[in-house]
Amino acid sequence: MKPWKIVLIPTVIMLLIAAIYIWHVSNKRKNPGVVKQGDEQKLTQDDVAVVRMEFPAHFEDVKDLAGKSVWMKNGYTMPYFAYTGGRVDFKKKVGVVPPLQKMDVKKAVETSVPKDVDDGISHGQKQALVVFTMPGDEKEYATPVGARDGAEEQYYDDLLFFYDDPHTIYTHWPKDVWIAVEAHQPKQGMNELQTRLAVGQKIQTDDPKTEGNRTVTYDADGKKWTVTFRNDKATEVKQGA
Repeated sequence: MKPWKIVLIPTVIMLLIAAIYIWHVSNKRKNPGVVKQGDEQKLTQDDVAVVRMEFPAHFEDVKDLAGKSVWMKNGYTMPYFAYTGGRVDFKKKVGVVPPLQKMDVKKAVETSVPKDVDDGISHGQKQALVVFTMPGDEKEYATPVGARDGAEEQYYDDLLFFYDDPHTIYTHWPKDVWIAVEAHQPKQGMNELQTRLAVGQKIQTDDPKTEGNRTVTYDADGKKWTVTFRNDKATEVKQGA
């Protein structure tokens, strides 16, 4: 084979491949086809409401709540105890904190917890509690918020509390909904968030995954409510077990 043919043949092949590639890319750009888009998630006003978080990592962060007000987010789940003489009296459980209860924090304390006390949070070597009063009640109480175990610390303030008055967070809720929430009584038309803030977080459900389309039974400090939701609206509300 002549030398010029040895050079020409590979060159022609490369040019042919390049031409096919350019044609393919050009054709693809002219006819991009249908690109399947994922279902667009619709955000509600509740979804975009600003719920402030503090991300406490150390006991010093919990102590920063002193002199501030918080509102119970995790209603009817957290016990509170009498706080007298500078100590928590675990033998005097007063009750469980209702949802949206305003709590004026006086200070945070660490203490050892008797083994027979079940207050919903790990005792660790030292348990952290906030000492608080409630509007119209000058007595001091304490409720647990976390624990320290050696070098490990874990605090649940963000799960337990709103740091701003919920009325200023959910300003878009109608007046009748707020009346029902404050009365701790669910009603038809309320969504799951509104219902939780009315009757608490202590729940049983037939479907833990599909929020807004399920039946939920709430234990509001011994009072039972069963609520069926469809498209995140309560369609049926029953009192009792």
